[in-house]
Amino acid sequence: MSASQTSDVPTLLVKIFGKDRPGITAGLFDTLAAFSVDVIDIEQVVTRGRIVLCALVTKPTVSSEGELRSTVHSWADSLKLQAEIISGTGDNRPRGSGRSHVTVLGHPLTAEDTAAIAATITGTGGNIDRIFRLAKYPVTAVEFAVSGTETAPLRTALARQAHEIGVDVAVVSAGLHRRAQRLVVMDVDSTLIQDEVIELFAAHAGCEEQVAEVTARAMRGELDFEQSLHARVALLAGLDESVVDKVRSEVRLTSGARTLIRTLKRLGYQVGVVSGGFTQVTDDLKVRLGLDFASANTLEIVDGKLTGRVTGEVVDRAGKARLLRRFAAEAGVPLAQTVAIGDGANDLDMLNTAGLGVAFNAKPMVRKAAHTAVNVPFLDTVLYLLGVTREEVEAADADQD
Repeated sequence: MSASQTSDVPTLLVKIFGKDRPGITAGLFDTLAAFSVDVIDIEQVVTRGRIVLCALVTKPTVSSEGELRSTVHSWADSLKLQAEIISGTGDNRPRGSGRSHVTVLGHPLTAEDTAAIAATITGTGGNIDRIFRLAKYPVTAVEFAVSGTETAPLRTALARQAHEIGVDVAVVSAGLHRRAQRLVVMDVDSTLIQDEVIELFAAHAGCEEQVAEVTARAMRGELDFEQSLHARVALLAGLDESVVDKVRSEVRLTSGARTLIRTLKRLGYQVGVVSGGFTQVTDDLKVRLGLDFASANTLEIVDGKLTGRVTGEVVDRAGKARLLRRFAAEAGVPLAQTVAIGDGANDLDMLNTAGLGVAFNAKPMVRKAAHTAVNVPFLDTVLYLLGVTREEVEAADADQD
């Protein structure tokens, strides 16, 4: 039946509670089949071995309704289950306009946190239609399906609440686009990897302190990124090019990076990196990780030595956003379907250009400006923001074994 056909139809809501076991769902509907009812809606949840099964069905004839109730209760009693049957009219009430997915990451996720998130959703005029768990480790991740309020004001309200209570919350609009192919582009230093590549080079040049001072000046606003890049790279002049291989071997991937990329690729996503670092490292990462795109600055090497200069156009804050647009065009993916991940102010233009910008263990200014933030040291938690469950990740890994 269509929604219009069921709006005035007498219905019964059959609710079953108890210890889960194989055959409960089939048994309930076998029992109901004897009364020739139509199924309008079904919901089933199993939590710690306890089942809640709800079936919304058309009401049978007046003469057989009492028998249906008695039969369902007898069947439930035989399995040591509880049954409740409620009379009503029609289907579920229509969901309000404006639908969003709200993903909450907690480490741990407390009852107090959950109450605050739920109250904020309600305070924006939203209704929680469904909640389910995406993951139980390395963080607890749950998703709320919300209707009745627009995504943008809901995101603003929840971002403020999340900052106050110390959990991570992502809000994305619902719809088919969430399942569409996407492009994910991430920063490299302190995002894809744990290190700052220029500091690794500086360690070999014996100028770590000088590089750190230039970096600090840039953070204080005394130098823009391009000025700081040239100043820091100049300190590397004279290094033997053999240092490149040493630095590549020293790079440490962020926890969960391989899982994130592997899973995204299995889902058909395209993945790229943009970096204010150097192609001598990002090109190697592209090959090692099977990335689709990679762009960074290039250290100039002449006669086997670093010259202390970079060649080509500098990849700075604005450059990262341009590269995101270019990668999206080459991938055939609308900007609305892109996800950008980064940690620094240099990533802000990219984060705000993408359909979803994720600040990963970022500084407060970046967290505040991005669409959402992840403040746990596991890069694969970004998968939960895309609606991918831990069970799906593990199942995909098992299929490849």
